[in-house]
Amino acid sequence: MRTVLLASVFALTAGSAFAQSANPAVLTPERVFANPSLNGPVAQGVSLSPDGELVAFLRAREDDVSVLDLWAAPTGAGEPFRLIDARALVPDAGELSEAEKARRERMRISQRGVVEYSWDEQGRYILAPLEGDIFLASREGGGIRRLTETEADEIDAKVSPEGNYVSFVRDQDLVVMNLASGAEQAITTEGDGLITWATAEFIAQEEMDRDTGYWWSPDETYIALQRTDETPVDIVPRLDITGGGASVVEQRYPRAGRPNAIVELYVQDVAAGRRVKVDLGADTDIYLGRVNWSKDGRTLYVQRQSRDQQTLDLLRVDPTTGASQVIATQTSKAWVDLTDDFKALSDGRFIWSDESTGWRHLYLYNADGTKIRAITSGDWPVKALNGVNERTGEVFFTASMRDGRELPIEQQLFRANMNRAATPVAITPAGGWWSASVNRTATAYVGDYSDPVTPPQSALYRIDGTRVRWIEENRLAEGHPFFPFAGRTRAPEFGTLESHGETLVWRMQTPPDFDPTRTYPVVMQVYGGPSTGAGVKRSWQSTTNQLLTEAGYIVFRLDNRGEGDRSAAFKQSLYRQMGTVEIEDQVLAANHLRSLAYVDDSRIAMMGWSYGGFMSLMALTEPEMGLASAIAGAPPTEWSLYDTHYTERFMSTPEANPEGYAASDAIPRLDNLTGRLLLMHGMADDNVILENSTRVIDSLQSKSIPFELMLYPGQRHGVRGNDRQLQQWRMYLDFLDRTIGSRAP
Repeated sequence: MRTVLLASVFALTAGSAFAQSANPAVLTPERVFANPSLNGPVAQGVSLSPDGELVAFLRAREDDVSVLDLWAAPTGAGEPFRLIDARALVPDAGELSEAEKARRERMRISQRGVVEYSWDEQGRYILAPLEGDIFLASREGGGIRRLTETEADEIDAKVSPEGNYVSFVRDQDLVVMNLASGAEQAITTEGDGLITWATAEFIAQEEMDRDTGYWWSPDETYIALQRTDETPVDIVPRLDITGGGASVVEQRYPRAGRPNAIVELYVQDVAAGRRVKVDLGADTDIYLGRVNWSKDGRTLYVQRQSRDQQTLDLLRVDPTTGASQVIATQTSKAWVDLTDDFKALSDGRFIWSDESTGWRHLYLYNADGTKIRAITSGDWPVKALNGVNERTGEVFFTASMRDGRELPIEQQLFRANMNRAATPVAITPAGGWWSASVNRTATAYVGDYSDPVTPPQSALYRIDGTRVRWIEENRLAEGHPFFPFAGRTRAPEFGTLESHGETLVWRMQTPPDFDPTRTYPVVMQVYGGPSTGAGVKRSWQSTTNQLLTEAGYIVFRLDNRGEGDRSAAFKQSLYRQMGTVEIEDQVLAANHLRSLAYVDDSRIAMMGWSYGGFMSLMALTEPEMGLASAIAGAPPTEWSLYDTHYTERFMSTPEANPEGYAASDAIPRLDNLTGRLLLMHGMADDNVILENSTRVIDSLQSKSIPFELMLYPGQRHGVRGNDRQLQQWRMYLDFLDRTIGSRAP
């Protein structure tokens, strides 16, 4: 059995560890879903300019948290200032195109305004797409230049590495604009219908964490770009129902076991106008995983993933001819994860991560693909490669580890050395959850931090961890939006359970004025599915948790086997059997809760969205869970209805694993409901399509089984906007009150 370091997990006891206001107020749904955000001024998308003199970030407007502006702060003296005022530039935000709506849904972007931006390599410009057009902010003079003003949306805009061009996709083709002259050059012109250039296909955006379909070479000589042909993909007619009516969308949706889009890769010589096709092999039924350039631009590296996702090849490509050679391969009997842990070095070597030891670690390779040495090792996983200082050989990465042992509930930034064996050294303090954006030379980083009593903070640090300046201190003190409510917030408890040789972590928060001699109902929050980020973290939690504790509920969450970025064995526990081992672990959690004297074992509910909605349905139909009620939001209910890359990674195909697919189908289980069900779904969901819920609706009605239903016209895979989310949470609280709360029978 592997050990998990939890010696300090219980340092936060059940009492309040928050700042105390004189008369702490009761938090209400109306305040949670109002302006300004209770999280305070949180910086999003923080990045350091290439020259290290400016930090840029996105900040929600105080008068409307749904709109983001672009801000900047000097790394030396001086106060942060607003660089782009979204409403000033585009006061009347129009309707986005269907393609841009879908792209933002894939990227989980729910806000408007400046939702993304990018630097050029010299740090002279910041490029910011805004409501379908593109704006360029110049460091010198601070001027803002509008580059496009067209009816079409310009998407995935980038400044070229040396700052001479801006590129973007318009009407399914790639366009390059010369910044000096303003002249546009159409790199492709064949985009139309089912053919798209330079855009990541649906599967890449939704499941592969790849949001772009083109890549500039460092010297601006070449652009690698993908061509997508959706002709083979099945049409799944989808009703897009809004408050004003309904339309049928002929969506190309690649369901498990069915054909994917055909993706090809080309390299364009920008000046010569010549394009060559990259040899990705004879098999076209593959995934284009990642694309990277060498430092000198003479080599293109391509990660090619097999359809069954058990093989990941690294190809070295000659950009002048498109000829390729496999130089390294990763394999697994379950699946090989895609990551962004590839780094080409100036001397031709490269860094890449794999799970060959059972844990994800970083390795140094020669240019020919031979592995030189392990940079990291141990019974803990590297979460991300954050930066490399080639001069010193230092490698910077994030990991959930302390004293050489796994600690899943925390995350820190560490450094190791690629040229010699060295014990990793923590750069950031322990005790919470850190993420970091390291600059190109790995001499500084922007660190984001939170813990259960510290709202998200952002600051600029030297690479040794010395803070240079706050970007958003966001201190929880008088004047902070959450301060009036902090005194009624009890700090969470953390603990562990053992399941089949694996250590599971949990988090629990109790109501204000908690009395251990009384009994309380419990809301089990769940996601439960494969994910790159843990749900149980020693981090700032959503303020909606306090809505539940204020209503008198204990809030509990367990990360079951399969959930979170841990060992390969932990993640692959659910391979070919989703909906089984996860429920087994949640039963373990429910039994643990029932063993506590202050838990009312007849009043336990579960709530979750997406995979969490699936888990809620499966748990409510599992007699050993004994749930009184459950809320299932946008649940996948039969995995053959879901997409290829996600479903086949964990379940193989319906043809190869019919028993696994049958066992995870929620419909045959509905006779076993142990309590009341609230089913929710967006009526324009293009990810987990509404058919997943209509199957449940139809089956329950045919069985004359009562249930409750809330559908959201015009909403996709999430419920957006303060007003609708307020309604959603009023519905949650009302349902819970009637089934496990003060009004429960």
